[in-house]
Amino acid sequence: MKRLMLGNEAIARGAYEAGCSVVSSYPGTPSTEITEYVSKYDEIYSEWAPNEKVALEVAVGASVAGGRAMSAMKHVGLNVAADPLFTASYTGVNGGLVVCVADDQGMHSSQNEQDSRNYAKASKIPMLEPSDSGECKDFVKTAFELSEQFDTPVLIRLSTRIAHSQSIVEECERKNVGCKEYVKNPGKFVMMPAMAKVRHPIVEERMLKLTTFGETSDINKIEYNDKKIGVIAAGIAYQYAKEALGDKASYLKLGMIHPLPDALIKEFAKNVDVCYVIEELDPFVEDYCKKMGIEVTGKDKLTMLGEYGENLLKKVVLNENKDVFKIDEKLPARPPVMCAGCPHRAVFYALKQLKFKVSGDIGCYTLSALPPLQTMDACLCMGGSVSMAHGMEKAGGREFSRNTVAVIGDSTFIHSGITGLIDIVYNKGASTVMILDNSTTGMTGHQNNPANGFTIKNDPTSSVDLVKLCEAVGVKRITVIDPFDSGLKDLINREAEADEPSVIITRRPCALLKTVKNGPAHFVDQDKCKKCGVCAKIGCPAITFRVTEGGAVISKEQCTGCSYCASLCKFNAIVTGKEGDR
Repeated sequence: MKRLMLGNEAIARGAYEAGCSVVSSYPGTPSTEITEYVSKYDEIYSEWAPNEKVALEVAVGASVAGGRAMSAMKHVGLNVAADPLFTASYTGVNGGLVVCVADDQGMHSSQNEQDSRNYAKASKIPMLEPSDSGECKDFVKTAFELSEQFDTPVLIRLSTRIAHSQSIVEECERKNVGCKEYVKNPGKFVMMPAMAKVRHPIVEERMLKLTTFGETSDINKIEYNDKKIGVIAAGIAYQYAKEALGDKASYLKLGMIHPLPDALIKEFAKNVDVCYVIEELDPFVEDYCKKMGIEVTGKDKLTMLGEYGENLLKKVVLNENKDVFKIDEKLPARPPVMCAGCPHRAVFYALKQLKFKVSGDIGCYTLSALPPLQTMDACLCMGGSVSMAHGMEKAGGREFSRNTVAVIGDSTFIHSGITGLIDIVYNKGASTVMILDNSTTGMTGHQNNPANGFTIKNDPTSSVDLVKLCEAVGVKRITVIDPFDSGLKDLINREAEADEPSVIITRRPCALLKTVKNGPAHFVDQDKCKKCGVCAKIGCPAITFRVTEGGAVISKEQCTGCSYCASLCKFNAIVTGKEGDR
């Protein structure tokens, strides 16, 4: 049967058809849906791990035991998983092992724009790059075969556009590969120096064999049309090139992006008049071609920033400008904001009023850096807020840290914030850490995590007790509070003044969770409204403040009835009643 699938769904389908038995991942856009779709197949054990390092280690363990295994993550997640990845290159596999990494060209939902192809080269692991959903499914199946044939993990690189676009996929039957026999082999799987030295030459020999494979496999293929222009491309860049240039160019479509096929590249370049390398982000293929002495055009005409597209390539390669429909009106910008009823809003409004410095983290609450809250001072990486706050204290002194806090979500704290808290306690710091517990992994779409007591399949399980966890690492001052509690500001002030580590857990579920029951919608009593604008300062999307007409208006369609705005109104102008009925 053929049907439309997202690239991520097709990756999951490929894992199913390949006979994969274990998938462990951590959610991260644009890779999240891979494991969510995998969880729909009962034949595959799937889980959300606390972080990407753990996820990949679980997958490696499953492979060692003989099962086919996979782990999926976004590009910055691969940074976290790099430690086991590089050594798994040396150990090789028993059952096939596939690692999917989704790059985010254009930074639609990421803090940097790194190119994961560099990891394939650095770790000496083959990488495949599909160009549509059909190839997503097929390349996963190929990856498992290559993994077992060449005794290696295999990376599959996606982009946001491939992961989140749809194309035709043909569904096939699942391959029942079973579990390979486990044979004790310390020389292969115990990577202490003496064993690792023996494994390294095997890795280098493997790469040579994979290069030879890439020269003859149809995973890399030449498509000759007009030979005046030649294009070397892979993944979404190949789709852009085909859309822009059509039959006006010939193509070397690379399905295996590492190792690259030397002879095939030379043959193609020799048979075209001008050869372009079209690739987003780093000049990975371009530099390789130039190293071989092949004259190519690439980043000298194309940017290393963001995404490409049909119009850009038409202009650069064909010198054609496509007519674009433009609107002269200056439309107001609509920056992302925290949702109506978001419990994080109260935390950051309190911190803004206190004029605190905020060491921030990755999650919905990162939006507090934007107007009107503009509260966050720094945000580096998952878990970085806790460690950075400690560094701020050690550099700026205790007086500096008395009005500084770290903020981190419950899922992110589990991911990589715990070790930072241990560092604060162990090294006699006195930082205040705020764990914003909204009972979910919010930014990536409400995935469960070890702190909320449900698995990826929504089965009840044991949950991490954040209070006991903080106590266990040595924190004595721990307070749990509803972020909408009027005593939040006093609590923050008091804990920041303490000359020892403290943790404030603000606990209220995400307003968008299906289990959360909204209260009655609020409305503004215009007779009582003094047009002071306080309600507009919290940045709730349900509230509109009409500057010219005067007064605030609350959308009953968006209002969740959280009552936070009402608690701030000194004139009792925000109320519930008939006008607020949904």
